[in-house]
Order: sequence, then C-alpha cells, then structure tokens
Amino acid sequence: MDLRVSFSDKLKLGAKAMGHKFVQYKLGTGHTKELATKYGQLKGQQRRTLYDGESYYSFEGIPFAQPPVGELRFRAPQPPSSWQGVRDCSYAREKPMQRNSITGTAEGSEDCLYLNVYAKRLESPKPLPVMVWIFGGGFQVGAASRELYGPDYFMKHDVLLVTINYRVGALGFLSLKDKALKIPGNAGLKDQIQALRWIKENIASFNGDPENITVFGESAGGASTHILMQTEQARGLFHRAIVQSGSALCAWATQPDRKWPQRLGKELGYAGNLESEKELLEFFQQIPASKLAQYCNSIVTQEEQRDYEILAFAPVIEPYVGEDCVIPKSQQEQLSSAWGNSIPLIIGGTSFEGLFSYRSTLDDPLHMLSAFEAIIPKQVRDAIDKDELAEMVRKLKKSYFDDPDRASMELYECLHILSIKNFWHDIHRTMLARLAYATNLPTYLYRFDMDSEHFNQFRILKCGKKVRGVCHADDISYLFYGILSSKLDKNSPEYRTIERLVGMWTSFAATGDPNCEIIAPVKWDPLRPGGVENCLNIADGLEYIPLPESKQFVVWDSFYTRESLY
Repeated sequence: MDLRVSFSDKLKLGAKAMGHKFVQYKLGTGHTKELATKYGQLKGQQRRTLYDGESYYSFEGIPFAQPPVGELRFRAPQPPSSWQGVRDCSYAREKPMQRNSITGTAEGSEDCLYLNVYAKRLESPKPLPVMVWIFGGGFQVGAASRELYGPDYFMKHDVLLVTINYRVGALGFLSLKDKALKIPGNAGLKDQIQALRWIKENIASFNGDPENITVFGESAGGASTHILMQTEQARGLFHRAIVQSGSALCAWATQPDRKWPQRLGKELGYAGNLESEKELLEFFQQIPASKLAQYCNSIVTQEEQRDYEILAFAPVIEPYVGEDCVIPKSQQEQLSSAWGNSIPLIIGGTSFEGLFSYRSTLDDPLHMLSAFEAIIPKQVRDAIDKDELAEMVRKLKKSYFDDPDRASMELYECLHILSIKNFWHDIHRTMLARLAYATNLPTYLYRFDMDSEHFNQFRILKCGKKVRGVCHADDISYLFYGILSSKLDKNSPEYRTIERLVGMWTSFAATGDPNCEIIAPVKWDPLRPGGVENCLNIADGLEYIPLPESKQFVVWDSFYTRESLY
C-alpha cells in the first residue's frame, strides 16, 4: 500500500488542477439549533443537500475526549470535560496531526478528538438509526472532514451520520513495552472506542437510537471496524457493521515489532540510551507533534517496503494486558470468541483493489515484478523453511501462469495478484470465520464493480485518466459528497449507483437487511455455510453471482494449514 500521497492530499491537488470548488450547501444565517448533551449545550446549524436542497442538521467539532496533549500524548483517551454556556459546533475542527504527502510538511492538530453529527431530522415518532463512519488512510492520514465525507447522500434517508476523528501515525500508535509508562499502543483504536462510548450515551439528544448503531469504514477504517468487532472494549457499543476493503486479518492491519520507537528516536536525533523506554518517552514528550508526524513513516526501509511492510505505526498486539487493552492477542486467535459474531455484517471490496499499488510498483518495477517470494503471506513464510517456500512460489506461478519457472510478471498481472494478497484473501478468511462462528447471524458479501470513466476519483488520481478498473477506495465517491464531487444527471449510471449503494447501506442500518426497494427485483442473500461464495456485484447493473475472485482462493488457501486459515 503506497501512502506517499494520501487520498485527501491527492483530492485537493486534483480539485485544484481541475478547477473544482468545494461548495457547502446550507440555509441562510440564523438557522441554528441548540441542544443539550451530557457534557453541555451545543449549537449546530441547518444545511441543504447537493441534489434536492433537502435540509438537515449539522453539528461539527463536538469533543468526545479530552485533548490528547501533554501527559496524555500517546495514551488512551480520557472522557471529555463538561463546559459552561453554549459550545459553537457549526464548523469542523482541524484534522489529526499528520504528514501532508504532497508538501512533506505536517498539518492538523494534536488536539483532534472531535466528531461530527449530521441528522436528517431532530424529531420523529421513533429515534433514527445511527451510522458511524471510520475513515481510512493506512492509520497514517485522514480526517472526519466534509471535504472528503460530506453527508449529502445519506441525508436523503432517515438516519444520523456520525464521522469521527482518531489519532494517526506515531501519535496514535506508538507502543512501549514498559508497563509503568502506560503506552502499550493502539491509542488511535481507543479513540474510536471512546467516540462510540460518547455516541452511545449522547446520541439520543440528536434523535438517534442508541440501541441501533452501525459502524462502517473503508480500508484502515474497515480493518478498524472488524478489530472493534473482536475487542471486548467495544462489546455492545454497536449493533451492525459494514467492513469495506479491509479486515482485521489483513497483514497491514497489525504490525510486527520492528523497534519502531527506537528507530524514530534515532531519526529525530535522540542520542540517549535506546534501551530505556522511559528516557525515550521523555524525549518524545519534548518533540513538537508536527515533527513526530513528519518523520514517523520515513523510518521504513526500502527492504521493508518491498516486503509490503510499509507502516511503522499501526495497530499492534499490545505487550501486556492493561485495563484498556484492545488487542491482547492475534486477530486470528480472537475469531472464534469475538463478540462481533453476534451482529449482522456486510463485507466486501472493489473489483481491482490492487490498482492501489499501481504507482509504487511502477516506481520499482525490476524488483516488484519479480518478487514472487514477497507475495507469499508473511504469516506463512515465517512458519516454513526455504524448500517449502520455493514450492509455494512454484504453486503460485503454476496457478496464475501455468509456468512454474516464470521469472517475472507484467504490471497488471502483478496488480491482480496484489488484489488477492493485500485484500481479498483476508476478506475470504473473514467470511470463513463468520460462517464457522457466527452461524445465526447474516453475513452479506459484496463486490463493488462500478467502472466509471470520470467518477472513480481515487483511481483517476492514483493512476491517471487512461487506466481503467475499480480501484481501492473508488467506492468512497459513491457514498459521500466530497471535494471532487459535482452534480450528476439523475439518469446517469453513477447517480443510480449512489442511490443503490446508499439505499442498501441505510436499509441495513435500519433493519439489518440491505434488501430494499431501490434494488428490487434483485435479491441479496447472506452467505450460506458450505455454499458458494455468492456476492452482490455492484456495477451499472446489480447481479447476485458467485464471487469471481473465489477461484483464486484455492491456491491461497493451500498456503495455510487448516488451523492457521481462520
């Protein structure tokens, strides 16, 4: 996964190049609304949606935790303090501190633990279903920003949309082994849990139903959603989940110990005892947050990047089990007993996830197009010897090319394999676990296959206008109004896809079943144990079909033992 240019940065750059202007739709001045939460009064405003000018209520920049600064840097979030008077929540706060992938400079704020609530209506006979969005960005970049995740499409439906910030990079995922320091890691995930606790206890004030909360996210947000389904810390905080283009089982979703804190310390000029985490922490506490953000990912070596280890700071298995521990053991070990087996799930991805690696593969083609050993999952490689690895590589080559002596791949051959390696096979493993352990709850599988020439914004920005296919993150522009969005003809395939996708997602949030009038007469059935992996293929048309990627899973499954597969 190439994070050198983030989705947000590229969107802004692309918008500027294309002459786009991000338009915020709202009613005239004076149309504000005040309401009370457990922590104090706040004021929001009414806005209007892009297409039909329907009004909705917007409350942005609501603190769900204390600012994670000073002694709270790197540590688990603490509940927010109450305030006096009326807090102005008519505008968004800054993004989490992160490195701008284009300028190379840091931007955002360490004081970033805020969420946004968008409500279709504040009064109704029954409280409305709540949908909580967790942004992606490889745990390194991103924000709960209306520039990327505008609520317009969701506000045509009777739901509340909540978008949450969480700390990223070293500020969100620094992990130290010394129990006395109280920094075992995963602060960014703990931010998400604290946000869900705030939502559970306050969302009724916005006409939301605290007993009907759906968490959904894409990429790192999708992996986060699945991790939350696994951890006891989040038990009961939500009731349905939508996991897009990720899984807790993805290799990039849990990082191995590579002495990242020590390496970051050296990068920042620390000359003290690298074996003393206490002294290292004291050094980090004195460093400006902007420098921590700017340099935290520059410590990944080229060798590690070539081995698809590209994240220095991301979720980890915590070195000890404290009272706020989120990940006490491997995700695979938690599958059978996960509390999330008791809630309905939608899971899936895009039809050409591997386009995400288009630029990073082109930047290092001599190595990347012949690095067959690195394609074998690291979890598997770590458990076998050289002869077994060589046999697996031969098996992979024979499966894809009918030639076990193949020396290299073409670009698109490689990218299609990376679709399976980095995303789809771990989604498949998650489905196997659900069918084994969540036998009474539905699991719906989808495949997003809408290949628009002009509306698949991430592919265009990542790969250029000449490349086609449905890239990782291309579904985002069909869920949210963002900086590159413009009004579509309501008869266009792109507009129909928005209507269908948001219709299914909101139907699932309301009832636990994504089937709704907008997709009739197509019927989307959940997966059946022992049956074919059928998916809803979402393109210009909708089809309920066997997942096309399933035939590739045979060889990938063979790399694992029965015990290590799920």
